[in-house]
Amino acid sequence: MKRKEYFGQFGGAFVPEPLKKVLEEVAENFYRYIEDQDFIDELMYYHKQFTGRPNPLYYAEKLTQKLGGAKIYLKREDLNHTGAHKINNTIGQVLLAKRMGKKRVIAETGAGQHGVATATVCTMFGMEYVIYMGEIDTHRQALNVFRMKLLGATVVAVEAGRRTLKDAVDAALGDFVENAKNTYYLLGSAVGPHPYPLMVREFQSIIGVEAKEQIIEQEGRLPDYLVACVGGGSNAIGLFHPFYKEEQVNIVGVEPAGKGLDTPHHAASITLGKPGVIHGFKCLTLQDDNDNPLPVHSIAAGLNYPGVGPEHSFYKESGRAEYTTVTDQEALDAFVDLSQVEGIIPALESSHAIAYVMQLAPTLSKEQIIIVNLSGRGDKDIEQVKEMLKL
Repeated sequence: MKRKEYFGQFGGAFVPEPLKKVLEEVAENFYRYIEDQDFIDELMYYHKQFTGRPNPLYYAEKLTQKLGGAKIYLKREDLNHTGAHKINNTIGQVLLAKRMGKKRVIAETGAGQHGVATATVCTMFGMEYVIYMGEIDTHRQALNVFRMKLLGATVVAVEAGRRTLKDAVDAALGDFVENAKNTYYLLGSAVGPHPYPLMVREFQSIIGVEAKEQIIEQEGRLPDYLVACVGGGSNAIGLFHPFYKEEQVNIVGVEPAGKGLDTPHHAASITLGKPGVIHGFKCLTLQDDNDNPLPVHSIAAGLNYPGVGPEHSFYKESGRAEYTTVTDQEALDAFVDLSQVEGIIPALESSHAIAYVMQLAPTLSKEQIIIVNLSGRGDKDIEQVKEMLKL
């Protein structure tokens, strides 16, 4: 495959020299094994037998009829084992870690889905592992914390900073610097220093590869629109990348507007960010005048990050994709609507994409087609939403 450290001006590895050498080792092994047929066969075996792929591209007929416009298809990543797209990446990276001879894995998590997927796969392969999570997120995602601990994980609640995803990443990177000889850092999103954005994209691209085959089989053509939520951006880049060269396909990423773009309580890194370096890579990021990351907010813990993947930053700058925003309330409304119309309870992260599709579909003709990535299911959010809705 093509070795790609930068996407336009974005990407790179802005890290201390000792860590750069460790990352170069990861990159060389990744490039080697991603083209090794034994590795690919093993990865695909676990996708089929353990994850449950391929998952459906589901025609949301009732939602389509209610909105009265374009046909809406849901790529059902919520049906994966562990309930989200995250396991696509964790299986790939743990198989890589084993081939590198690493005995210990560390990971960070926001909504907890990457943590659960990491715990699941590490337990299955008999790896020692530690998962870092912002202390605030451990409370609002208490169910996922319990799932991780049930699987055997050591979960470290990070009390520094804002006590959310950024701080969990900081803590995991600190651990990695100290223990790089025997430790593999299993990064969960398409962010961080090279080669992580490229690796995560490749392991998540199974989403778009399947969706492309499925829509051609079901409709005889490519879709008019792809839509996915964007925090760090792994589920979105996994859907978008296989369609990158299909210029007739419109690509839309949906960021969290939180309590409003005119407030400080949002996480719209692409929409309002500027180029800067965060966590060892260059991207569009929300920073103050001293280049420090700004506090961010989203109803969805998995979107609560002040930066975004470098490939998304490039898509925005080059014009290949459009990025828009959805508020907490709009996402909450979509959470309820999809549940009550289709009988599918989406994750709050995915609800951002659903909310935008509910705005977009009525403006299009009935002959047009939208694929939206249903990146996860809403089990983890039930208690949080219950409190908000006072049900």
